[in-house]
This record gives sequence, C-alpha cells and structure tokens, in this order.
Amino acid sequence: MTIDEIIANALGEDIGDGDHTSLATIPEGTRGNARLIVKENGILCGVGLAEKVFQKSDPSLKLDIYIRDGAAIYCNDIVFEVSGNKASILQSERLVLNFMQRLSGIATATNRVVKKLSGLNTRILDTRKTTPLLRELEKYAVMTGGGENHRMGLYDMIMIKDNHVDFAGGIENAIDAVQRYLIRTGKKLKVEIEVRNEDELNRVLNHGGVDRIMLDNFSVANLGKAVQLIDNRFETEASGGITELNVRSYAETGVDFI
Repeated sequence: MTIDEIIANALGEDIGDGDHTSLATIPEGTRGNARLIVKENGILCGVGLAEKVFQKSDPSLKLDIYIRDGAAIYCNDIVFEVSGNKASILQSERLVLNFMQRLSGIATATNRVVKKLSGLNTRILDTRKTTPLLRELEKYAVMTGGGENHRMGLYDMIMIKDNHVDFAGGIENAIDAVQRYLIRTGKKLKVEIEVRNEDELNRVLNHGGVDRIMLDNFSVANLGKAVQLIDNRFETEASGGITELNVRSYAETGVDFI
C-alpha cells in the first residue's frame, strides 16, 4: 500500500460521510488557522506526511513549515501553521496528530538508543515487528531517529531463523537449500542466519554460504567471544535480551548491528 493510499484510507476511516460536527457548527467557507505546538522534547518526524494529509483533505489549505523532520524539538516549539477553510483543518487535524505523534515517538526512542552508542561503530537496526500497513512510515521514522533499516519484508533478504533450520533438518541443509534457491531463481539477496549458541556458530563458520550471522540471546560475554571468533569474516548482528540499559555493553563487543 502506498503512502497516498494509506492517507486516503485513513481519512475515509475518520471522516466517513462527513465531519458532521464541523459541518453543523462552522459556517461554510469560514477561514482560520492552526499551529502545531510541541508538548514534549524529542525528534520530529512526519512533517512531509502532514503536508500530504492536508493536501489530500483540501488542496486549498496553506502550510507554513518552520521545523523539518529529524530536528530536535523542544516544548512549545511551533512546527508549522496551517491556514484556510476551518472545517478542512478540523477534519484533518487528528490524522495529522496521530501520524506525527507516532512517528516522532519512534524517531525519539530510536535516537535515545543511538546516542547511547556514541563513539562506537555498532549500528541500530529496526525489525519487521511493525504496525501492519504502516511499515514504510515506521521504518522511515527509525531512520529519522538515526537508526537503520533491516529488511523491509520477507522479499528483500534471506533470513534463516531457527524454525527454518529445524524444518530443513539442520544448519548445513538450510544454507545449501538457500544457495540452490538463489541459483535457481537468479535472485541476488544477502543471506543472514540466526545462531543460538557457540556450537551452531561453529557449524556456520565451518560451512560458510552466508553474509551475516545473527547471534540470538547471547550474553555480553558470550557475544564478545563470538565476535572475536567470527573475526570480521561475516557481518555480525546481536538480538534478544538487549535493552536501553545494557545496549552499550553489547555494542562494546564490536558487533556490527543491534
């Protein structure tokens, strides 16, 4: 679903056959303006989306933007001012706020984690655990906050997880099956595999055939050992049991991605 389709459907969900409160209380053609005022410090995200919402709702609305996506924002900052038909502004405002509050929240949370890794080379990735149909927007918010996107979906990377390994009959079988599939289909996709312990890691290192190794639910100490054992032969990624409180300790092991 495209962003324009998301906006159209979201407006339809909210407005239905009309914003009857505004239509009943505001004389037709009455003009006015509104400002978006920040209530909490953070990282701004969603201004371009707000532009699209207002434009879709009423192309005659005029938007004066003072702060753009990615900027640090502080309480009482004015992000933009919208002017034009009052009824159009009122029927658009909640969707604009819903998008901007959610995306700015994601950007702010991401930025908070990214800052904890200052001076290190480890990069913060997002996941596929996104709100259905809003993935493109939420992953954009992660990037706005200083993180990076992992795969967008099941189609742009091969990611061999524990279930795939178990169903394929083992690590080596799973990797070989993936390589045969890539040759057969002509697809050029990066291959990542999840390992749960040192034994599985050694099997991957001995077999090869992947680009990145995800070290799942490793302790900081075991992750450090694993990163040294891999020794830059493959990209490394840590996942599971990592919080804002311990993320820097994990990153200090030299792992490439968290």
